[in-house]
Amino acid sequence: MQDPNEDTEWNEILRDFGILPPKEEPKDEVEEMVLRLQKGAMVKPYEKMTLAQLKEAEDEFDDEDMRAIEIYREKRLQEWKALKKKQKFGELREISGNQYVDEVTNAERDVWVIIHLYRSSVPMCLLVNQHLSLLARKFPETKFVKAIVNSCIQHYRDDCLPTIFVYKDGQIEGRFIGIIECGGLNLKLEELEWKLAEVGAIQTDLEENPRKGIVDVLVSSIRNTSICDDTNGSHSDNDDTK
Repeated sequence: MQDPNEDTEWNEILRDFGILPPKEEPKDEVEEMVLRLQKGAMVKPYEKMTLAQLKEAEDEFDDEDMRAIEIYREKRLQEWKALKKKQKFGELREISGNQYVDEVTNAERDVWVIIHLYRSSVPMCLLVNQHLSLLARKFPETKFVKAIVNSCIQHYRDDCLPTIFVYKDGQIEGRFIGIIECGGLNLKLEELEWKLAEVGAIQTDLEENPRKGIVDVLVSSIRNTSICDDTNGSHSDNDDTK
């Protein structure tokens, strides 16, 4: 096969007619190396260092570098603090009833808190705990806790479980009480994620309600049942008038 970059009269004719692309100009390796070195020189060595490495290398920098390092160190420190603050939770923690006020109602400002009141004897409570544990890792900026319901509320009925409360700044922003409100016995992880995102407790990357298709089918089924009932009723009325 003929090389399209080869210097031949035929290739030049093909290039003139646009059949072959323009000939590639050979790269100047020396020029490329110089550009790489210049780019590397613009990056101060301290910009590639960790905070610990900066501390060790302080004696190697002049006054101008030290001022720049101080600014850079402060910037890195603030970034680290912001990241730690944002990712300060990351797990579903167990609390007791006497911790409820401190951990939930009086949690620090602007932090969303999701608490699950449960009993281990209720199968769906165990499913919800599994889902919340995964969501806690996915959304470490939100506080996820669980508590055995008897330690918080005496004589709480099983038919009200699972119970999920969503708090922010001491106020209840959302609540899901009982199997139906929590999503049903076959609750999927994405469905619970969507419920919590609708309240505002987490920032989901889901683009639509995972149950949308199921809801559409149910609505259609109910509508068809209603039409059938109306039709049967109409037939019955006609039979009565005969």
